[in-house]
Amino acid sequence: MKLSEIQDLIKFVARAGVNEVEIEHKDFKIVIKSDYLAKKKSNFKEEPQIIQQQMPMAMQQAMPMATAPAPVAPVAAPVEAPATPVAKEENNYVTIKSQMIGTFYRSPSPDKPAFVSVGDTIKEGDTICIVEAMKLFNEIESEISGKIVKVLVDDTTPVEFDQPLFLVDPS
Repeated sequence: MKLSEIQDLIKFVARAGVNEVEIEHKDFKIVIKSDYLAKKKSNFKEEPQIIQQQMPMAMQQAMPMATAPAPVAPVAAPVEAPATPVAKEENNYVTIKSQMIGTFYRSPSPDKPAFVSVGDTIKEGDTICIVEAMKLFNEIESEISGKIVKVLVDDTTPVEFDQPLFLVDPS
């Protein structure tokens, strides 16, 4: 396979929007992978890269290694967020974040009420939720006193480390 044919194949894969193409002949194998979903979300077009190319030693010496063009950094136009009163109010709130990776639970069991709800007043040391990690149920305690303004995570959903869970008005 000639270098120009490989380059045409790379361009075709980029236009077709497929995640992976694998071509295998008697004397070589080419695998081209493209992270199409991430590009689609960010509207960033990048040529896929050749991940693996295997050929007999005689073929490798006769044919130069093909590489994909270097990715071009996306140029993002500055986007100004509209000034809203809600955004200013949220600046006064304190965010309680997850201390670990796991599953977020608002109540100690499905038949029990939630530890806290919007409008509840909490004080430092109150249990506000549970995060289950590796079959261990870890009670998350409030580090501040205030009023729960917003619950940012749905019950029984996975959470990441440092993910915002609650907004609290400390005043």
